Amino acid sequence: MNTPSQRQNRTKTHLKQALIALIKKEGYHAVTVKDIVDYAAYNRSTFYVHYQDKIKLAEDLLVSMLQGLESSVGKPYTPGQNNYTENLKAPSFHIVSYIYQNRNFFELINFDDTIPGLHTRFPQTILKIYQEQFVFETIDNIPVNMEYFKRYTAYGFYGLLHNWIENGFIETEEEFIREVIDLTKTHIYSYKYVGRK
Repeated sequence: MNTPSQRQNRTKTHLKQALIALIKKEGYHAVTVKDIVDYAAYNRSTFYVHYQDKIKLAEDLLVSMLQGLESSVGKPYTPGQNNYTENLKAPSFHIVSYIYQNRNFFELINFDDTIPGLHTRFPQTILKIYQEQFVFETIDNIPVNMEYFKRYTAYGFYGLLHNWIENGFIETEEEFIREVIDLTKTHIYSYKYVGRK
């Protein structure tokens, strides 16, 4: 038996999937509510039960995906425990798995006419994760401005992710993570996951 909330979630998922597909085909600004409901095989009244307009649907999609990104990061870690980069393995980068599992959405960064805010809020979310969820120790404990260090590291990581997505995930998840781990070892000695605030 499907509960009403399960049915609502399924409907919302279908509308979000329709929006993603239509953005890739036509560009965000060209998509109408009629296009979305036609693609998802719903009627307009069903759409308006869940969303006021296309803008609200796009915002819900963006927020839910970026919140998922934030939540995915801590899965491999015990809060407060020191992790040494020399011991890094693929499961440490659950964030990469999350992006790959949701690649249909994250491919939207390849488009100029895409969900408003995606190009800025995606890297900002990675920076927020670094700022709020992790404490880093540099190689040889070299003193640095940690705010700058986190910004430098977060945007560097985002650049690699962007390139991976743009190239159609040509490297496997494992290959990509291995490259990121090798780079991480050059400037981070250890890190501590402190959890979400």
